[in-house]
Amino acid sequence: MTTSYVTLPRDQNQARLLGQFALDFLAGKFAEPAEAVWQAVERFHLDSVACGVSALALGANAPRVLRQEALAYAVDAVVPGATCFGSRAYVSPEKAVLANSSAVREWDANGTNFGYNPARGHTRGEFGHNDFYPVAIAAAQAHRLDGAATLRAMLLLDEIRGRLAEVYALKDYKIDHVLHGAIASAVVYAAMLGATAERIESAIGLCVAHYVPFRAIRHGKQLSDSKGASAALAAEAAVQSARRAMRGFVGPADIFRNPEAVFCLFERPQRAGESPFDLVLATSGEDFAIRGMHFKLGLYEHQSAGAIHGLLELLARHPALLEDPAELRGVRITIYEPAFSIIGDPAKRDPRTRQSADHSMVYIVATLLRKAFEQKQAGWRELMLAPADYDDAGLFHPLTRLLMQRIEFRHGGPEYDARYPDGIPTTLEIEHARLGNLASGLVMYPEGHARNPGGRLEELLSHKFQLLAGLAVSDVAALRRRFSDFRAKSAQEMAALHDFEILGV
Repeated sequence: MTTSYVTLPRDQNQARLLGQFALDFLAGKFAEPAEAVWQAVERFHLDSVACGVSALALGANAPRVLRQEALAYAVDAVVPGATCFGSRAYVSPEKAVLANSSAVREWDANGTNFGYNPARGHTRGEFGHNDFYPVAIAAAQAHRLDGAATLRAMLLLDEIRGRLAEVYALKDYKIDHVLHGAIASAVVYAAMLGATAERIESAIGLCVAHYVPFRAIRHGKQLSDSKGASAALAAEAAVQSARRAMRGFVGPADIFRNPEAVFCLFERPQRAGESPFDLVLATSGEDFAIRGMHFKLGLYEHQSAGAIHGLLELLARHPALLEDPAELRGVRITIYEPAFSIIGDPAKRDPRTRQSADHSMVYIVATLLRKAFEQKQAGWRELMLAPADYDDAGLFHPLTRLLMQRIEFRHGGPEYDARYPDGIPTTLEIEHARLGNLASGLVMYPEGHARNPGGRLEELLSHKFQLLAGLAVSDVAALRRRFSDFRAKSAQEMAALHDFEILGV
């Protein structure tokens, strides 16, 4: 199926054009996306729901605090509002977005993108995550839209932030990747509520001029609530900016070409009056940004997926590895930048919070090994990392800590760096007392990666949904039905979407 695109040229007002594109896309003025695209949106959204409700059920701090904050901003039935997971109470939309986005992001276990589109030469490799679906749901609830309109808005959100990640690497300037999501959120929220292109432009300008998050939120020896809540805080600011612009507040115009805004400030265009990039957006067909996004099959930093894949393959290939931890002499992991710096940071060799542990390569691999030794089995499904693997008992388990000391982590140099972000180039080697030296070979496309050919994704995602959602609700199948098949849902069903009980909340 042929894909059609719209190009927003760098020598024009891309903020205004982006607003008009969003209005046209939501109005169905283009040919339809392929069925596989709709299925991908449903799949990523359902995955995020399991992450969100389980975080709330287990009392994760940031989601709990921000949900309490949201519920304090109640609105009556006459004033447009939105709901939080597990509640029928209508609250101010930006607060519902704050609470729900925080919940889905808390475990750092939902979808991921790496900003890589070699067919167009757009390979800047910015990170991003499927954290922003609550923006579309809040707008649908506030404006009484049906599920089909909501699903289209979710696709638009991922298309905008995914394409921005391909052409502008915020991380190069220590700016957090959630800024791309904030821009997409401001556009989509305002467009869903029928704003003009001019007012959408103001909403984008407000976000970029006033709410730029830096990567300080992800830096430090022990990470805090700020890491998990970064997308939520950005989405809250985006929705507030959209609502403010729709009331008539005029924000900075033409922000992508503004020489004092982040884009041109850090990457001066070659010619005056331009932004640093053209922005190419799909309108129909199969090649939407979401088709290149990746799933995490458990709780781990996605850049560790290559090592996980390599380890699980070796354990399956050599069952004798599971017999005695004392025979495991060492594990060597060779990987690319930026993974080496992010999850190989020496400070993360002694993680004492979940937020640090799920970004510690040595902790992730040692925990998988510990579980394999305990269970005497291996496999993505069997050893899938869950919240319990990051509690205090997991963080300080004696065997895990012992195994961590036997793991060497090294940078593979240019040979590995050149293969990212196409894949997650990783080699894992094990030195064993009886079996000798074993190697995974180069892993590029582990399970969950968009280009993995294994064919087990649906099975593993179903297991993950059961694993996480089972912590939060008594009827997992009912929850799955509630959040599936959005194209058949009425506006009334969308209004009541979050009206279900979360255990312990």
